[in-house]
Amino acid sequence: MPDSSLISLLDDDRAFEGFSRAQVGMVLTNPNLEDNPIVYVNEAFQRITGYSRTATIGRNCRFLQGEGSQKSDVDKLHKAVESREDVAVDILNYRANGQPFINRLIVAPINDQNGETLYFIGIQKEIRSSDRDAGPDLVNAQLAEIQNRVCDDLSMIISMIQQQSRSTTAPEDFAALARRIESLQLLYEEMKLSDTKSNRDQVQLGSFLSRMASAIAHVDGKPGIRMTSQIDPLLVPIETATRVGLVLSEVLTNAFRHAFDRLDAGLVEVRMSRLSEGGLRLTVADDGVGISRDTKWPDNTSTGGRIVSGLIEGLEGTLSLTRGAAGTIITIDVPAGASATD
Repeated sequence: MPDSSLISLLDDDRAFEGFSRAQVGMVLTNPNLEDNPIVYVNEAFQRITGYSRTATIGRNCRFLQGEGSQKSDVDKLHKAVESREDVAVDILNYRANGQPFINRLIVAPINDQNGETLYFIGIQKEIRSSDRDAGPDLVNAQLAEIQNRVCDDLSMIISMIQQQSRSTTAPEDFAALARRIESLQLLYEEMKLSDTKSNRDQVQLGSFLSRMASAIAHVDGKPGIRMTSQIDPLLVPIETATRVGLVLSEVLTNAFRHAFDRLDAGLVEVRMSRLSEGGLRLTVADDGVGISRDTKWPDNTSTGGRIVSGLIEGLEGTLSLTRGAAGTIITIDVPAGASATD
């Protein structure tokens, strides 16, 4: 969690306001590939810069610089990346249409348990006159708060990915990483709402999972495949919401992508309810082709399987797979202590 001194600088609910309204850009770069290329950008980055993902992925961030960019700012960034250190700088960048803008950029390494830098994360915000009026300390504190929380969550996900492979360079791994980051962004929006209700330590899991399920169905669904959901309201600690949300992301995406091969119609059901003894139960069921009886799932030889297993272990929960007359039912139970009151 972020340092409490940062939180004290904020007005309780302002740290994620810009992020949740897509005003704060996020970039991931991989220093283990030649020229430290960009491997992920969020929607806000595309809006701020005018560059699409396809025009951005695989390039070094320096392409945003131009003739007006100060060499001292460029050198400061280069030195920090070379030294694997945090850095904050206001730098003149250029949009795709050539228009210049001042970019407040905070860059930090994301390290594994051995201290090896796996990625760099860049949190950026276009600086306008209103931001200058608010003062640099407040804007910097807001961006640093976002950076710290994102780094903590990404470190957990990436460490699980690294258990699968010492280098995550395959395009499908980057796509999966991007999806997991988008899942976290939905959580940050829910955290923003919790902050406004003076409940900084817990989030409404039902709302978060409902929005996530809808987003996944929109991206990975196909004609003829329906999704229904019955998700109870439930307040849980932020760490629990992070893990349960990522489990749902993995399981539901897997259902949409693999359960209906060669089928023109189908149904996916998502349910989440409070258990009578406390805790919660999350169920994802489909009426598709079903997982064959000789297939073990989650498969710990795959990245997704390792992530699901690691998340369930972190929740001290259980996962069961049932092969129905049609399709598959996956049930995740999270014990009492993970949830609070409505």
